[in-house]
Amino acid sequence: MAEAGEGRPAAPSPLHTPLLFVTVMIVATSGLVYELLAGAYSSYVLGDSVRQFSTTIGVYLFAMGIGSFLSRYIKGQVAQRFVEVELSAALVGGASVPLLQLGAAYTDAFPVLLYGMILAIGTLVGLEIPLLMRILKEELEFEELVARVLTFDYIGALFGSILFAIVFVPNLGLMRTSLFFGLLNCAVAVMAITLLNALISAPVRARLRVTALLLALTIAQVALTVW
Repeated sequence: MAEAGEGRPAAPSPLHTPLLFVTVMIVATSGLVYELLAGAYSSYVLGDSVRQFSTTIGVYLFAMGIGSFLSRYIKGQVAQRFVEVELSAALVGGASVPLLQLGAAYTDAFPVLLYGMILAIGTLVGLEIPLLMRILKEELEFEELVARVLTFDYIGALFGSILFAIVFVPNLGLMRTSLFFGLLNCAVAVMAITLLNALISAPVRARLRVTALLLALTIAQVALTVW
């Protein structure tokens, strides 16, 4: 059996597999919330909410397709790449509303920033599920794997849509919701590092944990500033 980080890694422990499906649900929830944040904020700035949500959803789904396609070019260190993508989603998604607010205030190119942000977030989210399925493929039969991953993915999307409207926006507003989910993505990354420790070398695990900590501290500092 290959060592972690070399060639084809071992599958995660069966005890960890259910928790990895929880990460699927959280990833789906976060991705949908970022999409709704972009649609809601662009509606406030540009008006015409039907148009903004329609284009936001379309571009986001297109970007997810790009991410899924690009996942085929990741050949090794899949677990490490999954964590790196999760941290990138935490950075871009968590900063999305603050950056959009700055763009609306200081530039005339708000639509460019908006759709660039949606493309970036959608691509990252589109990368995550295929990578996680490749990690789990040694644990489950293909039919069972696809059924479970898509089930948790859609459940996460349902949670995201309901909680966004009922809990997060009324209580936190758009900016703090964005920052909260950035912190949540950091937490998922740290959890994934722990669950996939056999697939990631010790030096890389340490580097990823430090990166997650610094990113979480930065997001938390911004959140305290705007609270």
